[in-house]
Amino acid sequence: MEVKQKLLILYASQTGNALDAAERIAREAERGGCPVILLSIDCFNAGSLPHEDYVIFVVSTTGQGDTPDSMKAIWKFLLQRNLSQRWLEGVHYAVFGLGDSGYQKYNFVAKKLDKRLLDLGAVPIIERGLGDDQHPSGYEGALDPWMSSLWNTMSKMNPKFFPNGVDFFIPNAGLIDLPKVEITYHDVDKVHSQFATDSDLKCIEMQIERARSMHPGKFSRDTNGPDCFLRMLENRSLTREGCEKSVLHIEFEVLSSALEYEVGDIVEVLPSQNPIAVDAFIRRCNLNPESLITVHPREMENHLPGANINDPKIPIKLKTFVEWTMDVASASPRRYFFEARILVMSFFATAEHEKEKLQYFASPEGRDDLYQYNQRERRTVLEVLEDFPSVQMPFEWLVQLVPPLKKRAYSISSSPLAHPNQVHLTINVTPWTTPLKRKRTGLCSKWLAGLDPQQGVIVPAWFIKGSLPAPPPSLPLILIGPGTGCAPFHGFVEERAIQSRSVSTAPVLFFFGCWNEDNDFLYRDFWLSHSQNGGVLSEEKGGGFYVAFSRDQPQKVYVQHKMRENIRRIWNLLCEGASIYVAGSSTKMPSDVFSCFEEIVSKENGVLRESAARWLRALERAGRYHVEAWS
Repeated sequence: MEVKQKLLILYASQTGNALDAAERIAREAERGGCPVILLSIDCFNAGSLPHEDYVIFVVSTTGQGDTPDSMKAIWKFLLQRNLSQRWLEGVHYAVFGLGDSGYQKYNFVAKKLDKRLLDLGAVPIIERGLGDDQHPSGYEGALDPWMSSLWNTMSKMNPKFFPNGVDFFIPNAGLIDLPKVEITYHDVDKVHSQFATDSDLKCIEMQIERARSMHPGKFSRDTNGPDCFLRMLENRSLTREGCEKSVLHIEFEVLSSALEYEVGDIVEVLPSQNPIAVDAFIRRCNLNPESLITVHPREMENHLPGANINDPKIPIKLKTFVEWTMDVASASPRRYFFEARILVMSFFATAEHEKEKLQYFASPEGRDDLYQYNQRERRTVLEVLEDFPSVQMPFEWLVQLVPPLKKRAYSISSSPLAHPNQVHLTINVTPWTTPLKRKRTGLCSKWLAGLDPQQGVIVPAWFIKGSLPAPPPSLPLILIGPGTGCAPFHGFVEERAIQSRSVSTAPVLFFFGCWNEDNDFLYRDFWLSHSQNGGVLSEEKGGGFYVAFSRDQPQKVYVQHKMRENIRRIWNLLCEGASIYVAGSSTKMPSDVFSCFEEIVSKENGVLRESAARWLRALERAGRYHVEAWS
């Protein structure tokens, strides 16, 4: 019997995007008839890499060019000096990276992985692909042409890869033969509550952990249960009522376990979904919310190692599972999910006109219309299901195809020295408008904005390290944080103010930017108080606080303009060993700020811009230039 050529796909994901892309690549390969093994990179034995014939790597870049957590071990292995230049001889590979061109080290992980594989003797199938969050279509803008080139090249290398052809779509019956999960329904009378005697917090924690451990969309080595629970103490607006922007300052107390974090850290929040939307989804799909279920991975050729269908799982209510794991009403479902859903939805559509529309969306001719319908309008799962009422999908397929409910990350804006056992956040809840004039707001920010501290709502939270390490009090700082980028620096200044009472502290320069002095000057009184009377931002202490109001005059003024007005002060502080911290929107700001620093170094040091750029890169390598940006 002839053995089919298989394709190994390894992904390294921090937030889930690389997993999304890897799953889409796997589906396209399977459509062509190619057997696929899809694994998180930390589930793969790096020592067996030379025994693979064809490997696709899908890797994201985090922070300042950092590898995702799941990739750290294999990357360390690949850097071993005892690996020869022929170690991967005979291995064919391709790399697709996910990054954000707003960062200085755009797709750095994909680039260095590609180079290292080449150094070890592996043969590239095609040139690496680089997905960019800044592209109007996100990373998919680069993924589509890259995949097309990949399949065509592999087919020419070995026609047996795709017996169905690279443009062949397997008939619907084949596509939906078996979902990748199985649902077991349990008799309510035979299942007793395992946690009836536990406290309310413990019960919620166990529900979250049980639900998220069962969901097939969980990320590699994800901590399913929360680190702690938060309860809101304060929820106040930082912007003037009626202005275009809405930014809130929210304070939480910690209810469970001792809280340990540093300034610059990040809190991840698992949002509660709108109960009306959850109930509507359950009704639309004809599900029984009180059913007790367990979810298992189906035994398949490309299942993840270690996923044992016989693992004992404690049943959970179907509604609870949906609430904590399935993003049914988020504003932005991923295109990979939508395309997969279209193919399955068309099979389960009973109305002929709906079936035709769904099949058209899934075709190459309908791709632009699909983009307009889905991505540009940010349609939710529930909205799409309501647009095609004849579709009745089994719950197994819904579990597999509805995007997992992801935690949302926020920079912490408080210091634990100033506020023991509390966490403060600065949250932008400004809505945006779709092309069809529908207003959208982020799922988590909208939920948090609507909470009343008097309600006592419990918020599940996880704490992780970000890209902004906590600075010692003796380190001079140059901070650039326009808009909500000021959030982590609010904590920095709080902490340094407390440190200054007992030890000598180094100067701090802070450059802040907003639209208008009267509308969105976030934390105005806080910054001004610390910039006067010998505060940590005061000129008497060698520091400074500078604000750019971009829309208070005919010409736009940004933080870079304020930096240029203070070139000498910035250069002097850099010469004293200052570290640079940049936080805020990833659109253009980080690269514009870096360019401004190039200009400053070039002018003050009397060197060419190229030399200034190298000097700043050296600063990055030395851990003195940090960026945390978000789109």
